[in-house]
Amino acid sequence: MSESQQRIVVGVEGSGGAKAALRWAIREAQIRGAVIDVVTTFASTYVPASPDFNYVPLDPADLEAEVHKMQDAVVDEVLASLGGSTIEIRRRVVRGRPADTLIAVAEGADMLVVGSRGRGGFRGLLLGSVSQQIAHHGSCPVVIVRPDLET
Repeated sequence: MSESQQRIVVGVEGSGGAKAALRWAIREAQIRGAVIDVVTTFASTYVPASPDFNYVPLDPADLEAEVHKMQDAVVDEVLASLGGSTIEIRRRVVRGRPADTLIAVAEGADMLVVGSRGRGGFRGLLLGSVSQQIAHHGSCPVVIVRPDLET
């Protein structure tokens, strides 16, 4: 990436909103000549192990590999729906809380793009907690894409 090339960070977690956000970002990157950083975050899950051990992290060895596979499937699906693309798309999987991690990765980026609602939340909510936190705390312009937006 050249110093003058723009960078767009896209948060992707497999939801319809994330796919719409990635489609929007790819089209925007083509106009700007930007590179895209697709970022997927994950965290350990804690489960009760036994009465003596309390809770332990459930973090199977293949958890990160599964997250990579999901990310690859989403990126490949979106690229296929657009008929391909010649822009550079870099893929990153990062352990951490989604909003905090995306804000940190987007430091110095030209834009941060996310879906309006991801896998969590209630159907009636218009803006998910991650997109809301990013809108309030992001250090670069933020674009929040609705999942039903025809991109």
